[in-house]
Amino acid sequence: MTFEEFAAARLPSVLRFAAVLTGDRGLAEDVVQEVLIRASARWQAIVVLDKPEAYVRKMIVNEYLSWRRRSWRLVLSGAGTDLHGRPAPDHAAGYAERDAIWAELAKLPLRQRTVLVLRYYEGLSDQEIAEVLGCRPGTVRGYACRALAALRVELTVPPLVAPTTAMEER
Repeated sequence: MTFEEFAAARLPSVLRFAAVLTGDRGLAEDVVQEVLIRASARWQAIVVLDKPEAYVRKMIVNEYLSWRRRSWRLVLSGAGTDLHGRPAPDHAAGYAERDAIWAELAKLPLRQRTVLVLRYYEGLSDQEIAEVLGCRPGTVRGYACRALAALRVELTVPPLVAPTTAMEER
């Protein structure tokens, strides 16, 4: 398989993966572009591996975790569109819940977010995630536990309600 064949066949899949990982379609495209440039230069070594796509996905994870141009917290863009850029139907309650989850995911440290994406989006085991991140399975479980605990706290805290005054009651 040539690099061009691989890129043509697997680009939509790796781009969706990067979009879920980063939470931002533009950033995902930048990360995938950087990775594919590097992968094309080393394609002869990558193509002989058992799973070249898994290797490219690992490159995407590493690029995302070391992205140097981001010194700010990730803020989701493209509200009202899905990962393919198509207009999303307006289902207010579902959209609001999804938006809240995305916002909370964006607040997580990079490694915790990466573990959740690899576990729940890619369906990888703790051992496989540990191999991708270059750590031990126990560390992966620790990241996942802390990330899920943070999401549980943030998503269950009731919104603050401003106290009413006597003037407002009249």
